[in-house]
Amino acid sequence: MMSGEFEGYERQYCQLSANLSRTCITAAALNGELKKQKISEIKEGVEEAEALIRKMDLEARSLQPDFKAVLLAKVREYKADLNNIKREVKKIVSGGLNPSAHDELLESGITNVTMKASADHRERLIISTERLNKSSDRIKDSRRTMLETEDLGVSILQDLHSQRQSLLHTHGTLHGVDDNIGKSKKILSSMSKRMYRNKWILSTIVVVLIVVITLILFFKLS
Repeated sequence: MMSGEFEGYERQYCQLSANLSRTCITAAALNGELKKQKISEIKEGVEEAEALIRKMDLEARSLQPDFKAVLLAKVREYKADLNNIKREVKKIVSGGLNPSAHDELLESGITNVTMKASADHRERLIISTERLNKSSDRIKDSRRTMLETEDLGVSILQDLHSQRQSLLHTHGTLHGVDDNIGKSKKILSSMSKRMYRNKWILSTIVVVLIVVITLILFFKLS
């Protein structure tokens, strides 16, 4: 599953990044102490954003490889976004516009262009995040399919094991039947031999009786 802690850091960073972009636009239009205060606020926000990115990076690296790759790609996007904010801060700090130049800047509409560029950058960041979220969802679906396939494989193996046990039991039963048939054949063979022997004895007795009777009749008649 996706890390809940990572999502929490991610939401905080996106809100902070949007606030920093708006504060940079405001600071560019200021002078004197107000500008310094805004720049100080921006620097504190940048430090907080860097801490959030570090936390996201550590959290991503602690996850399984399939989710780690997607989350680290998000972290790279956020690092690039923060680097853009840092460059804007450097421009504001080194700009040092005087009031007249500031008035000319406002009249020329460059401030509006800056705001539009910042909005475009935020939109690109959101699109990139959505694309990475879709990739994460595809990985979740693939993982779920893999787990379902694994469960199906385990079920099939269990069925095969059960069938194997049944076959072994049947084989054992057949082996017992073969033993019984063998014993029965031996008994029948023994009985057959006894019957043949008894038949031979009876035949001998009958022949002897016939001979004796014949002799008796012969002597009586003679």
